[in-house]
Amino acid sequence: MIGKSVVKKLSAAFVVAGCAFVAVVALGATVFYALALVLPPLGAAAATAGLFALIAIVVAIVFLGAAGGRRQEEPVEPEGLGARAYALFRERPILGTVAALAGGFIVLRNPALATILAAAFTEKPSGRRGRY
Repeated sequence: MIGKSVVKKLSAAFVVAGCAFVAVVALGATVFYALALVLPPLGAAAATAGLFALIAIVVAIVFLGAAGGRRQEEPVEPEGLGARAYALFRERPILGTVAALAGGFIVLRNPALATILAAAFTEKPSGRRGRY
């Protein structure tokens, strides 16, 4: 079943995104406290923010530079919600990770959405839309 594999891949992506978020926050705290030993707290905060902004700019340039050099054919529009989510993670991993974190936060705040999303991902498309 394609639905189960998509759900497994999305679950793995949520776990990876959560772990990456925790790792970045911990790294930021470590850098801040290391700089706070030699700088005042305001300077350490500014230096930490500047460092992470520089890293974000370098990563964006690397990803945009790698993607801008190639010509791609028109992508085929994926069918279904699960296929679209998988295509988003494949084509734009950073945006997909942010969307996964936001979606996870929303689902944690409203458990009824988890049921709706599970139904949407496991729904089987029917061959016919109606009788003529």
